[in-house]
Order: sequence, then C-alpha cells, then structure tokens
Amino acid sequence: MLRLHGTPKSRNFRCIWAAEEAGLPYEIVPVGLGAPVKAPSHLKVNPNGKVPAMEDGELVLFESLAINLHIAAKAGAPLSPAGDDHSRVLQWTLWAATEVEPSAGQWAYNAYLRPPEERDPGQAAAGAAGVIARLDVLEGQLTAAHVVGPDFTIADLNLASVLFGAWSNRFDFGGHPRVKAWLDRCFDRPRALAARKLRDAA
Repeated sequence: MLRLHGTPKSRNFRCIWAAEEAGLPYEIVPVGLGAPVKAPSHLKVNPNGKVPAMEDGELVLFESLAINLHIAAKAGAPLSPAGDDHSRVLQWTLWAATEVEPSAGQWAYNAYLRPPEERDPGQAAAGAAGVIARLDVLEGQLTAAHVVGPDFTIADLNLASVLFGAWSNRFDFGGHPRVKAWLDRCFDRPRALAARKLRDAA
C-alpha cells in the first residue's frame, strides 16, 4: 500500500488524485505544515522538510510530480503510455514544474494565500502575466481532448494539478477557452472529485 505523507490540502492532493486514478490502495499520513514537517520522523521520508513524500514498500520518494510519475508507471497505460507518448508525458510534467508553477505560485501567494496585508499587487500581476504566457502556449497545443492525445494521462493530472489553485480561485481563463474546458474535464473526473472531496474535508 502507498503511504502518502501530507495533508490533502497540500501538494499531497496531487498524489492522492494520482493514486485514485491508478486504482492503487493508499494511506494518507496527515502531516501538517509548519513544525510537523520539521519533525525527525518526517525528515526521514522528506529531508527537505516539506510535503508530500511517498513510501511504496522500500521505495521512498519526495517531489509530488515525481511521485505521480511513479504511481502512473505502476498503473501502466493509458495513465502512463509507452513510446513517444511517454516522452511527451515527461515533457509536459517538467513544463508544469519549471514553466507554470513558479508564476502560478507567485500569483497565488499575492492573490489569496497570504493575509491581505502581506500581498503585493505588483507581484500578483507579474505572476498572472507569467501564467497567461504559459496558457497561451497550452491553448495552442491543446488540439485533442488531452495534452498527449485523446486519453487522460498523468501529464494531464500533473499539469492540471499545478493549475488547480488558479482554476479554483477565480483566475481569468477567458482568453483560453480550450484550457478552461480541459481543466473542467480533468477536475470533473470521478477520481478527481474523490480527491477533491478529501481536500475539502481536510
């Protein structure tokens, strides 16, 4: 059984969703933010002092998107396709981490995560501009139902989960109808709804 460390309101949400899509049994180890992630017991599974982390037998991993690639590989196709599509999955997963997430985080911290008195409107605007630039790319690439063709893959899950905060907190997707429709499809999947229910209840 997978052991997924971190509250469902953290990036562990991504891993819970992946386990749901893969149909793999899992246990949530509810590690909160702040002092709990610095506890010696947690540092054994994530020496960065962050969440999530995963235990799968003797294997211990940190980094949510890497955990998800591992989970998908255990499930196989269509979640983790082979051949050239596998390379495309890696491309979009790394793009989510390196291109989308920094700007999405910059916007989120200054739009709704931090207390109002700590938000910087200029940083929020810069983050939003960065997100829009990446959405422009994605809008042009979404020529099928999903980012790697007709089937939902872990690339969709990884990229959509990085955009979950924007999708659920009133980011303006008005100029990107394909992206908005794709995100709606991803987050309305039955297994996504199951993970979202756990997140909302945490």
